Amino acid sequence: MKVVARRKVSGAERTLGYAHDVEIEGGHVLRLDEPTGAGGTDTGPSPTRLLAASLAGCTAITIEMYAERKEWDVGKVEVDVDVEYRDGAPISFAVTLRLPSELSDEQRKRLLTIAGKCPVHRLIAGETEVTIADKVETL
Repeated sequence: MKVVARRKVSGAERTLGYAHDVEIEGGHVLRLDEPTGAGGTDTGPSPTRLLAASLAGCTAITIEMYAERKEWDVGKVEVDVDVEYRDGAPISFAVTLRLPSELSDEQRKRLLTIAGKCPVHRLIAGETEVTIADKVETL
């Protein structure tokens, strides 16, 4: 899978701030930027805010996929993620699950455990290899 971030520049028009369109294999495009206070134009979420959104979405999907396999009706599921920043970088993510009251205590406990197994949670909480090519390609 490939993801490409491109700053839009065409003719006299130039994107101000840090806005980039990010193309994700499969035809998806997202706009990322920084808040105005950080020099951006706030035309999209910052990369770290997108990471928090990815954690919330991945946690919800992981819970729902597990419940579906178990044939549990979870109905409405909500996942909140609060991020604490230091020097512009996230230092902690606090995840809160909201699950239907109809679930048993055992089901809720199991879904809480499963929430910690979502791929984005595991990525943030563990070590994942990231390499940067030792050469720069030209456009």
